[in-house]
Amino acid sequence: MPFIGRTVLALSFVLGAAMSAKAQTPLPDAIAAPGETVVLTVHAEGAQVYECKAGADGKLAWAFREPIATLLVDGKTIGRHYAGPNWEHIDGSAVVGKVVGNAPGATADDIPWLKLQVTASRGSGVLTGVTTVQRVNTKGGKLDGACDKAGSFKSAPYSADYVFLKKA
Repeated sequence: MPFIGRTVLALSFVLGAAMSAKAQTPLPDAIAAPGETVVLTVHAEGAQVYECKAGADGKLAWAFREPIATLLVDGKTIGRHYAGPNWEHIDGSAVVGKVVGNAPGATADDIPWLKLQVTASRGSGVLTGVTTVQRVNTKGGKLDGACDKAGSFKSAPYSADYVFLKKA
C-alpha cells in the first residue's frame, strides 16, 4: 500500500476512534434522557440576550431575556431558536420547551447544559413527536456583572448543540 494510502487509512482509524469516544461520553445525570432516541442534532450559533433589571436587593444586574440563534446542520441553516424557548425547523415543525434539568458548562464563561421538556409543538415534520431537547457543548453566552441603566440590553455570543429526542 502506498504511503499516502496508509496515512489516510491510519488517519481514518484515529478520527473514527476519537468520534466514537466523544459519542460515548455520558451526559450528566441531570440532563440525561434514558429510554429516548435521537431524532435530530443541530449546531446553534447566536446570542443570549440580557436586560438590565433591578434585582431583589434593588441593585441593577443583567437578567437573561431570550436566545436568538440560527440552527445549522453541515453548515447549512435549517431553522431558528428564539424566546419561549422555541426551536423552529424549515419544514414548518416546531417545539417549545421548559427547563427540567441543568449541568454546568465546561468553563465559567459557558452557559449551562440543559434538559428541556417539550410543552407544545406545531406543524408536521422532523420535530413532530419530539419530547425532550438537550442543550450541550455550550461555548460562551454568559454575561455577568452590574449594569448602569435599567431597561438596557446587551447580548453575549454563544454556540451550542441541540439534541432533539423522542420516547423510544
